[in-house]
Order: sequence, then C-alpha cells, then structure tokens
Amino acid sequence: MMFWLEWPLRNIAGIIFGVLPLAVWVYLALGRSMFWLFRERDADSRLTAPASWPSVVAVVPARDEADVISRSLGSLIAQNYAGDFAIILVDDQSDDGTVIAARALGSSRVTVLPGVARPPGWTGKLWAMHQGVEAATARSPDYIWFTDADIAHAPDNLTRLVARADADGLVLTSQMAKLSAKTAVEHFLIPAFVFFFAMLYPFGAVNDAKQKLAAAAGGCMLARRDALAAVGGIEAIRRNIIDDVSLGRLMKARGPIWLGLSSRAVSLRPYETLTEIRRMVARSAFAELDYSILKLLGTLLGLVLVYLAPPATALFAWGPSQMAGWLACFIMIVVMQPILRYYRLSPLWGLALPIIAAFYALFTLDSAIKYWQGKGGMWKGRAQADARRT
Repeated sequence: MMFWLEWPLRNIAGIIFGVLPLAVWVYLALGRSMFWLFRERDADSRLTAPASWPSVVAVVPARDEADVISRSLGSLIAQNYAGDFAIILVDDQSDDGTVIAARALGSSRVTVLPGVARPPGWTGKLWAMHQGVEAATARSPDYIWFTDADIAHAPDNLTRLVARADADGLVLTSQMAKLSAKTAVEHFLIPAFVFFFAMLYPFGAVNDAKQKLAAAAGGCMLARRDALAAVGGIEAIRRNIIDDVSLGRLMKARGPIWLGLSSRAVSLRPYETLTEIRRMVARSAFAELDYSILKLLGTLLGLVLVYLAPPATALFAWGPSQMAGWLACFIMIVVMQPILRYYRLSPLWGLALPIIAAFYALFTLDSAIKYWQGKGGMWKGRAQADARRT
C-alpha cells in the first residue's frame, strides 16, 4: 500500500521541484525579451547630431553627499555639450559640508538651491527633485536631466543622451549607471542586482513602444520638459519609493522611452560590506511588492523554487527530476554570463546564483520587517515608506 502512495508523491515532487523550475528557466532564457543578453547599451556607435542642440538643465538632488559631490558635479561641469547647459544642485538640508564642497568648485554653470523642509506626503528625494524642476522651469529648457549626486559622467554623456533622445523622439532617456564592483561582496551581489532588475523590467520590453511595461534608472534620466509637465511633473509620483520606475510609467504614456546599460555613467558609491548592500535592497524591495504580505510570500516561495530547487534536485533527486535540475542549473549559469562579462568578473560567479538569490530573499524579508517596524524606505535617516500613508 505504501508503495502505491510513494510513487505518485515522488512524481508530484519531481514536477514541483524539478520540471517546474526548469520550465521557468527555459521561459526566462527564451522569453522576457531575452533580458539577460543586455543588448540595450550605450555603445560606442556614432549618433546623429541634431540640427541645433536643445537646452538642458541638470537637476541634482543631494543630501549629505560631501564625500562624492566634488567628483559628481565636476563631471557635469566638464560636459562638452554644444548647447545651453546649466546645473541646479538641490541641497536637501545636508549637514556634512555638501554645499561648501559644491560651491568650492567655483563654476558659473552650477546654482546651489537650498531645499526647504519636506512637506507631508513626499519622499525626500522626490521633494528635492520637484524643487529643482521648479527652478529649472524658469529657464524654459527643452530637457531636464535628473542625475544622482553620487554618479559621475563621461564628458560626452549628455551629448549622447540628447542625440539619442532627439533622433528617436524619446520623452525619457535613461541609463543604468555602472555600479561599483571592486570588493568581494560587490562581486557576489552587485551583478545579480542588475540581473534581477532586468528580469523584472526587461530593457527590450521597456524600449518597445507597443508594450506597456515601463521603467527607468534614477541615477541618470533625461526627460523632455513638456512631456514631464504634461504628466503632472514630479508631484504626480511624490509618494513613490521606487521613483524611477514610477516616472518611467508616467512618461511612457506620453511617448517612447529608452533604458539601457552605460559605462559613461558610473556610481561613485562603493558597497564595501554586506550590510550596505542589504540596506540598499531593503529600502525598496517591499515597496516593489506593493507592501503586500501575499506578494511577499509568493516572492519568497518563487525564489526557493526557481533558484534553490534546481541545485537541490540535481544533487539529491533521481531520474528525470535530477536531469531537470541539472538542466535548470546549466541555464542559470549561462544567463548570468553577459552581466558578469560586463563587470569583468569570472564566469564562475554564475555558480553562486542560488546562494546569491537566497541572500536577496533575506533582504526582501528584511525590507518587509523594516516597513512593519516603521522604518520602511529608509534613506538618509528618513523612513520614507510611511509617506504613502500620509
């Protein structure tokens, strides 16, 4: 009797932990715009210059960025852009010398705008961006370039951004800055961070005007001012923790957008410890799940089945289930290779993806716990997730 019960149970377990994860990995490898190839990049190919270069104002929200502001602002000042270009640094009530460092650069291109206290219902960064847009609008620029205070740009980056936007009629042109990947913990977790983001928001689908999926990367976003005003400006997303994705969705309703990887925009912020990366992920992970317990449980279960079940079945199962586990592991390793090459890391890091996924599952759970403790969306000492309830 027990034999007849064990046989169907083994088949069911084989399907759940062997065949199902393999089916998911086949779909991820061949579907979702083949996101893992990362074909959408700011390559070195020549772009056509517009007949006349439009005017641009860069808006840089900054809070306690004294350690990097000279390098990030310096890279903006050094832009070799042929059109009218100005920079507005919005100081979000810093107390670490950010303003002193910015003014010490002595550039006529830079205006330092002291930010006022954040009103209820706004996240801190978006309030700073809003103030910057208000100041920039007085100059009537064609484009507003949002860039973070910890991002450095190659001298030709603005030129290439504008050329792409003009040639393709884009209302939002965004680059995912190259993150720091120098330390061992960065090697372990940073490429996977980009991989997971692209899995959620495949760049090819984002850039396809026929598809509704939209996103952006907040470190570098060039927006047409008229299109931004038409969607209600930054105020329209004032409560959102994941502000870049929210802005991408609004702007795509007005016209085509573009998102891709770029080595011309580089993060100056190193992540030297596991705790620093955990905080980065935990700031927005639960917001991505709409603060839903059901979505949280579903995500954690999905991570276990998709990432942990394949190596487990490959090592400990038998027959078809074991074969399915090995095939899923093989696909898993293959799809990680493009992003590992982008960061110039050993292909052997692909073997660590199941363990990496387990860490991200813990970070996601930590994000939910922080939210329940009233510390959700923590950024520069502010628990901003509570703003959505204001």
